[in-house]
Formats: sequence, structure tokens, C-alpha cells
Amino acid sequence: MDLDQALQTFITESRELLAEMEEALLTVQDEIDRAPAINAIFRAAHTIKGSAGLFGIDRIVEFTHDVESVLDRVREGVIGLDAEMVALMLGCKDYIGRLVDGVDGGAAQDGDDPDSRTEGGMLRERLAGYLRGQGDAAAVAVMRADGQAGEAGQADEPGDYADHWHISLRFHEGVLRNGMDPLSFIRYLQRLGRITGVACQAGRLPALDDMDPEACYLGFEIGLDSPADKATIEGTFEFVIDDCNIRIIPPRSRISDYMDMLAGLGEEPAMLGEMLVRCGTLTPRELEEALRLQGEDDDPEPLGQILVQQLAVAPPVVAAALHRQRQAKERKVGESRSVRVDADKLDHLINLVGELITASAGASLAAARSGNAEAQECASQVADLVEAVHDSTLQLRMVRIGATFNRFRRVVHDVARTLGKHIELAISGEETELDKTVVEKIGDPLTHLVRNAIDHGIEPADVRVARGKPAHGTITLDARHESGHIVIEVRDDGGGLDRERIFAKAVERGIVEPGQVLSDSDVFKLIFEPGFSTAAAVTDLSGRGVGMDVVKRNIEALRGSVDVTSRPGAGTLVTVRLPLTLAIIDGFQVGVGRSRFILPLDMVDECVAYNAVAGGSYTDLRGQVLPFIRLREMFALSGEAGARENIVVVRHGAQRCGLVVDTLLGETQAVIKPLARIFAGVQGISGSSILGSGEVALILDVPALMENARHSTPTGIARSDA
Repeated sequence: MDLDQALQTFITESRELLAEMEEALLTVQDEIDRAPAINAIFRAAHTIKGSAGLFGIDRIVEFTHDVESVLDRVREGVIGLDAEMVALMLGCKDYIGRLVDGVDGGAAQDGDDPDSRTEGGMLRERLAGYLRGQGDAAAVAVMRADGQAGEAGQADEPGDYADHWHISLRFHEGVLRNGMDPLSFIRYLQRLGRITGVACQAGRLPALDDMDPEACYLGFEIGLDSPADKATIEGTFEFVIDDCNIRIIPPRSRISDYMDMLAGLGEEPAMLGEMLVRCGTLTPRELEEALRLQGEDDDPEPLGQILVQQLAVAPPVVAAALHRQRQAKERKVGESRSVRVDADKLDHLINLVGELITASAGASLAAARSGNAEAQECASQVADLVEAVHDSTLQLRMVRIGATFNRFRRVVHDVARTLGKHIELAISGEETELDKTVVEKIGDPLTHLVRNAIDHGIEPADVRVARGKPAHGTITLDARHESGHIVIEVRDDGGGLDRERIFAKAVERGIVEPGQVLSDSDVFKLIFEPGFSTAAAVTDLSGRGVGMDVVKRNIEALRGSVDVTSRPGAGTLVTVRLPLTLAIIDGFQVGVGRSRFILPLDMVDECVAYNAVAGGSYTDLRGQVLPFIRLREMFALSGEAGARENIVVVRHGAQRCGLVVDTLLGETQAVIKPLARIFAGVQGISGSSILGSGEVALILDVPALMENARHSTPTGIARSDA
């Protein structure tokens, strides 16, 4: 990997770490046990600092070092993690993100940007405020001379440590280059108890001429008086576990255990034995004895069985250790089988698959025209393989929507803080998958819907309490698959939409006529009209009459739809329906005269024969009224309809509609081609596709067609003899 590729990997991984850092910051205050979230925040900052140091990006290293220092004090419990600290860390995360963006843009440093320097300086000053006046007792203890350390107990007299924990640390030479500070881990031990003595082991120091100033040659022997268990003590070194050798001996151990430790310095223990030692159920001597017995046996038993037979550990403990061992192996296998692929390469592959589908359809058509049975059989096999390739390729672009949903934790946190409201975000369905392109384009519309719910939907705390509601509001994001689509819901438990106010504003603007009768659904849809706003005052968040019309336009550009329902005092629900992919769809082909149309197959319910009756836009389908549209009339197609037509019954959400066509041409795979800008305003068409014959078929926009049918004025009801 060349330097540019490595740098791009650093940028990608840094952004992922920053996303994890933000998620942990937004949830840490709600956790009963905050330690895992705090460790995740610290780990993200520490990893970014270490990686940036490898590339010499000093600006990131220096700033992130300050962040890490404060987080280290938070881990120790010296500094509390309150709302103010969370807000500061979120600001630091944003600043680090901008520094990473600067690296991505070709600027390794941002020193030429006065605004960035000012922002960074202000943040560093706030961080420094948390660090001023705090002593470093652990550092003083470590830097004592060997004679002073001997007063507390020397490492070569292990019997002195019989009443407390003994920790033996041997840091690897590269630990400093990886951005680790050995003193910070020793300092953190003070949170767990009292350090009774620290002795610095310098036996690995080379001659002065051979010394690398960036290498660490030191080891430490530490006595710790603490009620903590072995797993907790070992967790202190979670971030440096790969850069050092650690041995922990519990209180009241036998001297032989210490002798075993000393004899084993520099040696790696067996994997299972290491798992058991970390569980705190096996001493090094017991492990050593078990390994000795295993080595003497000509037909050795598994180590776990030997330990059970010696009664050193209980069978459930061995089972738990084996389970952790399998998990570690599976995690490594999973990591080794994952590959990062450039998005442009994936898009190119999708385009090639699309061309392959068109070519396959052409080959099948040519084989059918030839009448050669063998050619038709081969064409059918190729078509099946192409369909399998198509399905597998589309799966490569399917991503979980959870990452998009988690972004809104920050939106809710920041906007609610600005408005002085307390709002919780509930997320469900984050495992739901859809096309990466759809995920990227739905982010902005969802952001506006969430901000709108915070600003307009959720009432202030005093109003909510007066109405008998909890003081804090809740916004819910939910995603699920439904009939080949993904349905995303944005729900709030606020005051709901004011129907009369919306209608009055629409009359004032001339959108509807006074006295016109509209359903609740039609009234609520008025909020998507351009420039429509009922806000009494213009703020940073609302009141300018822009936004909701853009939301609807962007969703419809994705071949989706948006609906609003609301109940006074109970809240508002915005439902967004989107196709799973924008590239290739399974379709149903129909014909009207010489024109060809394609319907998304997942929207097609059934097809029925229809005897044309003069007039009417409704039919009776098994006792149910079904509105329908004659495609010939809608698109002004030439020619006369045949004596016997067909109705394709399509469904979108809870609505059904019929489309009257001449012929049913069957299922097909359609590669979606966008329409030219000149056709952008054509109602009822969402794209086009090239058939195997070379003809162009138009892809119908079913939601738009159904909306047209719903507002049609019936002149009578025709009856079907389906």
C-alpha cells in the first residue's frame, strides 16, 4: 500500500471512529455503567491521535492529545461527565472532523485558516481549564529512585506483596510511537485503590549510542491495594493490551507463583490459559503445572479437561473461556474476510450488470425468434444466471439504515439544547437495509423532518406538564420493509398539527377556495406547498416557508412518497416510502398500442380482464370500488382500444388503483435510466428502460398515478366481468 492509500485509509477510519465517539457521547449520560462508553470515547480519540502521528499531522496530534488528557481524567473519576463536558467533547469531535476533512482536501495542516485556528485555540483553552491545578501523584511515585521504591517493597522479594495485587508490566518498544503514555495507565490504577509501591525495571536499556529516543525500554513492578477483581484491573490496560506484556497476581498468592512469573517473563502463555488467567480463576502456577502435565503425556488431553480434573477451575468456567476463545477466532475470521471497495467501482459494476441484463434480454428475444430449442434453452440458463448476478450485486450496495438514524442523536441533542427542550430520540428498525445511494440521498429530508418535529411538534416542558404529559418529549424513528419498499416513520408525541390554522393559511395564500371541503389528509398535505409556513416568527430553525416542499421534492425524486397524519394533542406521524434500490428493479411489462410501460413488480397485486364500458373511472372488483386510469387517455396515445382490455391492479401503501392497458407482456428486469431534464415535469413517469429489442419502455410512477386517480371526479361506475 502506497502512502496515498494509507492516508485515505486513515481518513476513512478516523471518520468512523468520530462517528462512534459521537454516538457514545450522546448516550453516555443515560447509561447506568458509564465506563464502557467513556472507554469508547477515549479509545476513539487515542486511536486517531496515534494514527495521525504516523503521518506527521501535528495539528491533529496536538489537539487530540489535549482531548485525550481530559478524557483520561474523566476515566479516573477526577472530572465529572456532565452535560457541559459532553457538549465540549462534541465540539472537539466536530473540530477533529474538520481537521480530517482538511487532510482529505490536501491540506495536512490548517494553520493558514484563521477561523480554524481561533476555534481550535478556544477549545484547547477550555480543555486546559479542566487540567489546571491537578497533581500527578502517580508520576511522582513512578519517578522515585530505586532506593525509595525499595522502602515500599522490591519486585525481587515477591513475598512482600502477599496482601495485595501485584502487576508486572513490560511495555513494547513501539508503545510511545503508537501514542501511548505508560504513566497514564499507572495513574488510572489509583482510581481502583492505593498504589503501595512502584519499581522501574530498566534492565532492557541499551547502550547510549544504540538507544532510540522514540522507543520504550522500561518495565514496571506495581503493588496495588484494591478490592477490585482481576478483570477490572486488567481492563485498565485495555488500550495498551497489544503493546505490552501484563502479569497480574492476586493477593495471598504463594511465593512459587511469583517465581513462576519471574521465570516466565517474555514468554507468551497458551491461549486458553491466558483466557482463564484473565477470568481470575487460575494462577500462573496452576497453568504452568497443567502445561507440564500436558507436555509429559504421550496422548495429551485438552488443557481445559486437565484443569477440571485438577479441580483448579469449574467446568462452567472452562466452557465460558472456550466460548470467548471461539468468539475471538470468529471475530478474526470475519475481519479477514471483509474488504473495503471504492464506491465508484461498485457503481461501475452495477452499470455493467445493467448492460448485461439488457444484452441477456436481447439474446433471449433473438433465440425465441429463431425457433431453435437449444438456443432458447441456453438463453434461459444465461437469463437465470444474470438474474442471480443481479441479485448478488445489488446486495453489495445494501447497507443498514442504522448509521443514518444514529446521526440524528446529535441533531436532537443540539437543536433541543438550543431551544431549551428536553427531547429523547427512540430508534427502531436500524437493522433494515436499503441501497447505499438511497441512504445517502434520504439524509437531508429526514434531517428536516426531525428538526421540524423538534421545533414545531414538541411543546415546551411547562406546556407539556400542563397538558398532563411527561416534561420530556420523544421523537421516534422507525424503518421496516413493506411490499418491496422501505417505510421510514418520523413520529413525535407533541401537540399535533393545527388543521384549522393550516386551512386558514392556505385560504389566505389562495391555495384553496374558502369553504372548499378537504379531508384531514388533504389539509395536512398543504404543508408541502412551496413557501407554506404557519410559524408566527422567523427563527434560525423555521418560519421562512422553505423546507417541507424541498423534502417532498427530494423524496419524489427517489421515486418515493410522503404522507402526514396527526391527532391534536397526540403528535404527528410522517411516513416516507422509498424503493429499496434506484438501479435495477423487477418489473411487469404492459403494452398500450405500440407503447411499452413497466410497473414495479412489487406494486402489482393482480391482473383482470375488462370489458370496456363507455365513461366512468371506477369499476367494481369483487364488491370493492376500484378507481382506474386509462393509460391511453392519460398519455394521449394514438389508436383505438381493442374490444377486450386488461386492468392491472396496483397497490401503494393502503391504497389500490387500476391501470387499463391493452396487453400484458409479463415480468422483466428493468435497468432504470433517468429521464432527460426536459421531461422532468411529466406526471406519472419516473424513468425509462431499454428492452431487449432495443425499444424504450417508460417506467410508471405508481404513487403519482394513484394520486391522479384519487382526485378524479367519477362520472359513473363501470362494471367488470372479471
